[in-house]
Amino acid sequence: MQEISAADLKKRMDENEDVQLIDVRQPNENAVAKIEGAKLIPLGEIVKRMDELDANRETILHCKAGGRSAQAIEMLKQAGYSGELKNLKGGITAWSNEVDPKIPKY
Repeated sequence: MQEISAADLKKRMDENEDVQLIDVRQPNENAVAKIEGAKLIPLGEIVKRMDELDANRETILHCKAGGRSAQAIEMLKQAGYSGELKNLKGGITAWSNEVDPKIPKY
């Protein structure tokens, strides 16, 4: 499974690269802490909502620490999703640690 570090993702976002960022956490987690520009599609809905993903754009998935987003990638692959998928290594916790310490940890 391909991964991307929080620092590399931030650099790519700063350079306006065309990536779609998907948050697979629950709405209550997203309410506490979020990465600007991420779209919330909870893990339990990811397969039935995969038509909301643009297979022509690189998709980076994140959760709290990387486990659920890795699971989401496997689920999407098994469901036949053909686009490029990457896991944000360390999830939003890594983003808070490495990129934006104003994002709360929970």
